[in-house]
Amino acid sequence: MSQDPSKPFRSASVTAGPNRAAARSYLRAAGMDDADFARPLIAVVNTWSSVTPCNMHLGGLAEHVRRGVREAGGVPVDFNTIVVTDGIAMGTPGMKASLISREIIADSIELAVQGHQLDGVVCIVGCDKTIPAAAMALARMDLPGCVLYGGTIMSGIHAGKEISIQEVFEAIGAHGAGALDDEGLRQVEKAACPGAGACGGQFTANTMAMALTAMGLSPIGANDVPATHKDKPAEAERCGRIAVELTLRGHNARRFITQASLRNAALAVSASGGSTNAVLHLTAIAAEAGIAFGVEDCHAACEAAPIICDLKPGGRFLAHHLFQSGGTRLVLNRLVAAGLVADTPTVSGRTLFDEAREAVEPAGQQVIRDFATPVLARGSYAVIYGNVAPDGAVIKLAGHNTAHFEGPARVFDSEEAAFEAVQAGAIGEGDVIVIRYEGPKGGPGMREMLQVTAALKGRGMKNVALITDGRFSGASYGFVAGHVSPEAAVGGPIAMLRDGDVIRIDVAARTIDTAADLTSRRAAPPVKEAPTGVFAKYAALVSSAAQGAVTIPNPPPAQTRAPNLREAS
Repeated sequence: MSQDPSKPFRSASVTAGPNRAAARSYLRAAGMDDADFARPLIAVVNTWSSVTPCNMHLGGLAEHVRRGVREAGGVPVDFNTIVVTDGIAMGTPGMKASLISREIIADSIELAVQGHQLDGVVCIVGCDKTIPAAAMALARMDLPGCVLYGGTIMSGIHAGKEISIQEVFEAIGAHGAGALDDEGLRQVEKAACPGAGACGGQFTANTMAMALTAMGLSPIGANDVPATHKDKPAEAERCGRIAVELTLRGHNARRFITQASLRNAALAVSASGGSTNAVLHLTAIAAEAGIAFGVEDCHAACEAAPIICDLKPGGRFLAHHLFQSGGTRLVLNRLVAAGLVADTPTVSGRTLFDEAREAVEPAGQQVIRDFATPVLARGSYAVIYGNVAPDGAVIKLAGHNTAHFEGPARVFDSEEAAFEAVQAGAIGEGDVIVIRYEGPKGGPGMREMLQVTAALKGRGMKNVALITDGRFSGASYGFVAGHVSPEAAVGGPIAMLRDGDVIRIDVAARTIDTAADLTSRRAAPPVKEAPTGVFAKYAALVSSAAQGAVTIPNPPPAQTRAPNLREAS
């Protein structure tokens, strides 16, 4: 360990000098000694919980992180924060807590680290919102640190086939349609999740784990290793060592979080067929770092990078297959070869290009294609605008080739009402389901609509569109557009739609509109109980989905023009 004595560690404000004797007394009681007070104090922030496979193994991983911190000459200091498990909360009022938890997790990391004036941070994350929350906290504090993702779950096996949680949600739809009996649903339910790890497709957790790797905040390779793989403990130790090394070098988070690295992350999301939630999370991370990067930058990345990974929800394979097929390193290698990404620093101490050059492609792998033969000749999603969504909406493109849809609106003021209509067989082919008052303020909390999209899939419906001011799970697919802004709760045009209004969506033109005269109508908000507690606080503070749905003061304005990606690079 080498530290310039003229530049003491930040933690010296707590550990050094006669005035800090009381603080040292507490720290001695917690197991520290004089030698520790001269070392960097590294926060090991854990999102461990026994409620979910995504996070239930993170307590064990923390010991390996601590070992790495000690080996590199630092002192680990443990904190725990919360997790809200999307797969459990989905389709219930509890899902309103999911996106709100992103802000609470970021806030709690900041408060614990700043309250004790710690020098560096390792964030151990699992379920969806914990991953961007960790990056947001690092961006906000601008301290040395890295993020370790606990890893993907392995496949479940049912009827001799590999399945994931996606198949359970779809089985619910099939059960509602009478195509699957109670015992059939139970067997799928029991088989889907075999143990520790986050949802197995290129859903939001694996999407954001890849994004943080491309951004340089997670060491390349660490996040790819599945939760139960024998190599995961070694990756945890590596992250502990890296946090100390970053602290000694004074390499803070905003060295890695830049416009160029955010663009790299968006390109990796697009190429992998990743979740539309990445738009919310990347723009939120940028806002916390004070960087101009918004929804149009995300759209530009998707225009530049077609989907080359054959991953669920729209493809055939799961995240552990990606790991076996060359992983994120090979995806980045493809992006480098195509001249799409910039060479940016990473927490490993090596540049993105140096890391990508070491990719190894197993013979015969089928998961990662090249850009000459993509899975889909367009990116993962697009940002569209019109008189239904003047500030934009995000339409998912992975998993289908539909470019245009026109149909009558079927309007619902809650997810529950829409789900009941689907399960009752009240939605017809050609309809455009509209779910509103589920936005950041209106929910509050911007719930995901996986229950509805999976029910449509499970019932075999193929020609139905869905638009919402809420969100979609990374496991959702179909012709779906979320994040409609402005949302209904603030008087957005989606609040004026009525049953039968013809809605037109054109992907190539980037439009979503209706011929109905929305300006002559008044909204009739549903009567519902006013939020209280943290839900009320969030509703009062949260910005538009077009601004990342952040709660920090003065978020950047929503973008209104499309930058040229290659020029911007």
